[in-house]
Amino acid sequence: MLKIIFLVLMSGGIPVAMAMAGSALLYIWWTGNLPAFVVIHRMVSGIDSFPLLAVPFFILAGNLMNNAGITNRIYNYALALVGWMKGGLGHVNVVGSVVFAGMSGTAIADAAGLGTIEIKAMTDHGYSKEFAVGVTAASATLGPIIPPSLPFVIYGMMANVSVGALFLAGILPGIMMAGLMMLTVAYFAHKNGWGADIKFEWPRVIKALVETLVVAGWPLVLWLLITKAGFQPQITVFAGVLVLFAADKFFKFQAVLPIMTPVLLIGGMTTGIFTPTEGAIAACLWAMVLGLAWYRTLNWKMFVKVCLDTVETTATVLFIVAAASIFGWMLTATGVTAAISQWVLGFTKEPWVFLLLANALMLFVGCFLEPTAAITILVPILMPIVQQLGIDPVHFGLVMVLNLMIGLLHPPMGMVLFVLARVAKLSVERTTMAILPWLVPLLGSLAIITYFPKLVLWLPKMFY
Repeated sequence: MLKIIFLVLMSGGIPVAMAMAGSALLYIWWTGNLPAFVVIHRMVSGIDSFPLLAVPFFILAGNLMNNAGITNRIYNYALALVGWMKGGLGHVNVVGSVVFAGMSGTAIADAAGLGTIEIKAMTDHGYSKEFAVGVTAASATLGPIIPPSLPFVIYGMMANVSVGALFLAGILPGIMMAGLMMLTVAYFAHKNGWGADIKFEWPRVIKALVETLVVAGWPLVLWLLITKAGFQPQITVFAGVLVLFAADKFFKFQAVLPIMTPVLLIGGMTTGIFTPTEGAIAACLWAMVLGLAWYRTLNWKMFVKVCLDTVETTATVLFIVAAASIFGWMLTATGVTAAISQWVLGFTKEPWVFLLLANALMLFVGCFLEPTAAITILVPILMPIVQQLGIDPVHFGLVMVLNLMIGLLHPPMGMVLFVLARVAKLSVERTTMAILPWLVPLLGSLAIITYFPKLVLWLPKMFY
């Protein structure tokens, strides 16, 4: 009965969060087995969670970076690094998304932030709008895969999995996905005879490579000083940050400090300096320092607007989580999850077959529900099966998030699809056709991540 009420409400065009909470309330009224206040009680307790505090702070950090002119710095850095290659701006698009993914945590922020700059630059250089939109849409899926990631926080809370382990699990798959996308750009460049978009100049390339080496070498040097030389950790990190700012001032780096956001976040979590929730707060402070004090591209009026936008987005996300909490509890209490588990396990006990079926289900669901709602509905249903089949929940979390990110590119409900259609001033139909070729690298990445769990679990097992 619960499932029927939910489907009826959804088919009537009621938003998914309202449909979940409403179906639970109507079911309780219909059966009369529980008092109605249980709905409110379970919704409140569903968001009364310390890990969920990371949600508003990660949203705020991404909004701050997006409104502080950081996107232009990232674009210029990526242009210097790979813009001289054939199909240069396509490669720039992918590399820029990799960097921005380390700050925003969402695909929509990536598409709306960098996408506006990248699509205009590509069309100005003679690329078709369809190609520009396609590569932007594909690279936007990197936002929630490369840490930090808002969907990972929601999944970690729902599945009782370490958010830090999920963050680490996304690094290597994210790099692999970026590599496949760049190969796709190279294929189109070779097919269409595209050349470079900027002239190859050693000073510009070397400066970009130096910035990359600084980002990679800074945490390594600190680690050696602390573990091998016995320096005091807090003082060493503080001194290292001061040196970083001094070097940025002296050498006029383009994007070292913004790129350091995920490095500081992952480093702090893996060394135990802070939890993922505290890391989200640290990311906000870092973004405020860069925007308000260092680059001075933010003012207090803009900061207030960013905070208000964050409140609006956070309220939407947490209301979905709250509604899904009561809906998931009702699914369990009425035996729906157990029945689905028994049916699936009666059909197959092979993990690879289950993963194939789960991928098909999640790709389908992702076309109709936004990721937060889909995660909160699917986790209570699928997690018991995952546990019984011995599939690592961290690995499954990455598979689920990637499926739902691909769903964001599809009609009828793909939010990235609609954002890019608006940014590029294309019809939804033309935008959909532009994205279709890019499903090849995305689905290829999904297959590799699904059936080669070592790629996902290698880094988490080193630290957790």
